[in-house]
Amino acid sequence: MTGKIAFQGEPGAYSHQACIAARPGYEPLPCATFEDAVEAVRLGKADLGMIAVENSTYGRVADVHSLLPKSGLHIIDEAFVRVHVNLLGVPGATTDQVQCAHGHPVILPQVASFLKQHGIKGVVSSDNARAAREVAQGGDPSQAALASELAADIYGLTVLERHIEDNDTNTTRFLVMTRDIDMTRRGDHGMITSFVFNVRNIPAALYKAMGGFATNGVNMTKLESYMVGGTFTATQFYADIEGHPDDPPVARALEELRYFTTETRILGVYPADPRRH
Repeated sequence: MTGKIAFQGEPGAYSHQACIAARPGYEPLPCATFEDAVEAVRLGKADLGMIAVENSTYGRVADVHSLLPKSGLHIIDEAFVRVHVNLLGVPGATTDQVQCAHGHPVILPQVASFLKQHGIKGVVSSDNARAAREVAQGGDPSQAALASELAADIYGLTVLERHIEDNDTNTTRFLVMTRDIDMTRRGDHGMITSFVFNVRNIPAALYKAMGGFATNGVNMTKLESYMVGGTFTATQFYADIEGHPDDPPVARALEELRYFTTETRILGVYPADPRRH
């Protein structure tokens, strides 16, 4: 092992699966919340953090983008993990016996068609791996969990149905974070720069701030806004762009952006995952 990598969830969570896939040399460190995972890295209890940020079916993972700017950490990689959802039951159970399937609020919409087809009620759990653990502990064949095959192996459950997700391209994007920023690398599939900014209080400020990316041919792959400070007037934006801040077009676009913002902060510069494309 070369170090520890923190993730949100219990052993067997999809974030655990992402840690094994993206950083096989690291010891996974389960944490109860995203805040706990970030804190473990910040305090040196872990070297890296594996943070889920969005799913191709469900969309943005709630609150994570507002957590990143104040985390004190930096993004050094991204990982796209194909999420296969499985129906897990106690040994000896059958799909026909299952009345309730327990899973995280993010996972339930991803299997809505399957649940409806089989007349199974979706029940919210705080974590998919926790759902698997509790189903295993309960021993009730009418209760099942929506989780990974890794969770089935860990908790001794049977895979009743494999790959039941509605979308056959169901993928979650994770960010690998650490304490120190690294802007020296260049990826074989291009680079991604992530940053946050607050626009100045002038008419059409956002439109003007974005203009530099268009005129310099810089592709912006994500732009999201969220309120900060508990008010309706303070808005922060999170953005991902293709390219490196040292690339002349990106440098010019960021310079123009800063003219129309009160704060611009780079969260990470990292190689694009080949699965992004």
